[in-house]
Amino acid sequence: MKKKFLLTDEKKDSQRVLESIKHNIRKYIKREKRKDLPEGSNFWKINCKFGQSEESTVEIRFEDLMKNINEVSTQNLDSFYIELVSEAVTMDFKKKEEVIELDESEINEDLIDIKE
Repeated sequence: MKKKFLLTDEKKDSQRVLESIKHNIRKYIKREKRKDLPEGSNFWKINCKFGQSEESTVEIRFEDLMKNINEVSTQNLDSFYIELVSEAVTMDFKKKEEVIELDESEINEDLIDIKE
């Protein structure tokens, strides 16, 4: 998604316009994450670029997307530009098993309570 969103509308309240923009972005993200993953990939990563115009975009973290939109709305700007590109990523999620081996010399028998 590469789109310029207008924050003003003559017929609508600015908060309604802002909520509509957020809804459209969330809907797009859900649609992208529902796509079938290529073989060998675990999940979709969304790369985000955000700015006041297409020329002034800066790469941001996906988690900070809505925060940046809220900041733009409080600055009373007319519009902002957003670029969302999904990328299939492979990540190893194997659990690390920790094996603890104790020597008999390391065990202090005075600290062990044995029920008789």
